[in-house]
Amino acid sequence: MTTILVADDHPLFRQALTLAVLQVRPDAHIVEAGSLDRAVQAIRDADKLALILLDLNMPGAVGYSGVALLHAEAPDVPILVVSGADRAAAFAQVARFGAVGFVGKDAALESIEAAIAAALAGDRMAPDTAPEDDMAARVAALTPMQLRVLLGVLAGRLNKQIAHDLGIAETTVKVHMTAVLRKLDVGNRTQAAVAARALGLEVTG
Repeated sequence: MTTILVADDHPLFRQALTLAVLQVRPDAHIVEAGSLDRAVQAIRDADKLALILLDLNMPGAVGYSGVALLHAEAPDVPILVVSGADRAAAFAQVARFGAVGFVGKDAALESIEAAIAAALAGDRMAPDTAPEDDMAARVAALTPMQLRVLLGVLAGRLNKQIAHDLGIAETTVKVHMTAVLRKLDVGNRTQAAVAARALGLEVTG
């Protein structure tokens, strides 16, 4: 059985995506998630996922962090972004964080179905690359927990707060942060904030 995760915080749009999936793969088993945390849990609970349909803007996700985190959780599962974000700005970025395609929410149903079929067939877009893409590639190589720690840092959280948020020890946060700095090839937490630009995040302070 083909299992497909539909992650979007709007129930009506999840229903529309479900109908589109069933037009392409009538025997598919659909799992729905209305937040990023629920999507992560669905990935962990699923036996084997064939595809993830993901909205960029949903509870728990900022910028391209949702794509990066779900890709880290399930690197072998194709992610098709279905979003109202500006396609010209988002098309290449979502690919750098592991998505295989992007289709706008305003696209015709036939276009969405075609994108789903292409993703299931193993097709993926090939964005132009540039030197500044290097940080995106490094962020995409982080483990799920390393990425969560980095997102906590970028949100201005202290190690103690991140530890509480993630249910881990503060010393474990420090271990993960050391690994993050090494993988990003930066010297400290402040320099690590350059990853925020690659993730499409706004960092204050």
